[in-house]
Amino acid sequence: MIYLVAILGYLFLLTGVGIYKARQVKTKADFAVAGRSLPPWILVCTMLAAWIGTGSIVGNAGKTYQTGLAALILPWGSVIGLVILTRIAPKARSFEVYSVPEIISLRYGQTARLLAVIALVIAYMVIVSYQFNAAGAVLKVMLTDQSGNSLLSLRTATIIAAVFIVTYTVLAGLLSLAYTDIITGIIITATLMIAFPVLWFKAGGWTGMENAFAAMGNKSNHMKFWGVYSNTQIINYCLPPFLLIMGDANQYQRFFASKSAKGAQKAVTFLIVAVLLVESLIILEAWISSSMVPNMESGKYVLIFAAKQCMPLLLGVLFLITVVGIIISTADSFLLIPATCVIQDVYLNYINPKASEKRIILLNRIFVLVFGVIAYLVSLAFAESTTIFEKAMYAYTIYGSAITPCLVAALFWKGATKEGAITSILAGTMVALAWEEIRMVKANLPVFLSGLDAVLPAITVSVLALIVVSKLTQKRANVNR
Repeated sequence: MIYLVAILGYLFLLTGVGIYKARQVKTKADFAVAGRSLPPWILVCTMLAAWIGTGSIVGNAGKTYQTGLAALILPWGSVIGLVILTRIAPKARSFEVYSVPEIISLRYGQTARLLAVIALVIAYMVIVSYQFNAAGAVLKVMLTDQSGNSLLSLRTATIIAAVFIVTYTVLAGLLSLAYTDIITGIIITATLMIAFPVLWFKAGGWTGMENAFAAMGNKSNHMKFWGVYSNTQIINYCLPPFLLIMGDANQYQRFFASKSAKGAQKAVTFLIVAVLLVESLIILEAWISSSMVPNMESGKYVLIFAAKQCMPLLLGVLFLITVVGIIISTADSFLLIPATCVIQDVYLNYINPKASEKRIILLNRIFVLVFGVIAYLVSLAFAESTTIFEKAMYAYTIYGSAITPCLVAALFWKGATKEGAITSILAGTMVALAWEEIRMVKANLPVFLSGLDAVLPAITVSVLALIVVSKLTQKRANVNR
């Protein structure tokens, strides 16, 4: 019961903040980019909360349960991407825009802009869908009795989570998210740092974990860092988050919300340390907890079970509350982005350029609701056997291969043309979807290629298309100028 009371209290607190901030939303800038008013320290917290979501707490932790200490390599794709992002952030903030497709349109025109919106919506609906699933799983675990029977079915818990997430996003957009993320970011970091030694001693340290994994029989590699993943697997696991974070519209929207370009760059620099610390702690604690959670079904949500079964009550309650907060923050962010893009890049661009601020805010809220329903339907479409980790890699691949190459080129390569960008977006999206959804594509490939996930083929084709087609059309583009 204490878990239920704690989580309800936290949700009521978030709702109160949302209602309070909703009164301050007067313009589309307030709703979409927090009035471009955020200082670096708030940016770090909200960027951390948006990035460390279900993909980390459930996806990476679940992969750690399967493979052990070797999972420490998983965050390095996003960390390397963040290092590069320190150069991109001030450049992106110099644009007074509201969305990533707007930057793309300024350089490549309206067709590329529209294609970018479509690719973004496809990828983000997948991401929101597994946030709903994870939030539902947390609620289900929290509401179990002494016998291990849950008071809610997973579907009911997921519906409750989805309704709250959508409602909270509708209230005040990024203006409310940014400030609640301060609390969430600080508490999740603090609880992870406290939980590590607690779990380590409870597991019996290195020797205790060795004995526990040996007794499980199928986890002999769980104490090894290197040699567990093949080179192909490292590419499959590290390249998608690398590509996503360099072009992630969530992070760019926070750049646009920064007070200044210098503030955005400073925030990303601090974020590198924060992401490396938090991601590593998540994986280490999932690894330690794996030695105490032998049930394979529980292993999907190993950190959630560990918080309830292996941590002291107060620490476990705090941890689960912040896990819910992180999931809500990430889901809200990934709901807000496509709504903003549809309004800014489609409605205001093609339908009603002179719409009033009041109408724009109303439509933003309506589209958050619409995309929330779509994301829930997408969550039902996934097979039960599909893990959060696999869903995350799939969504990251679609977005990263379609958007990131032409976005980075728009900021740094003057030779990129609109024909090259359009071809790149189409090629990246089509290869990513075909590689995973059309079985005959991989079935007819050589063995050394069939083991690859979609990310390497998709990004290779996307980048080549951008470069080759841009080179072929540069002369005509120069003549037109």
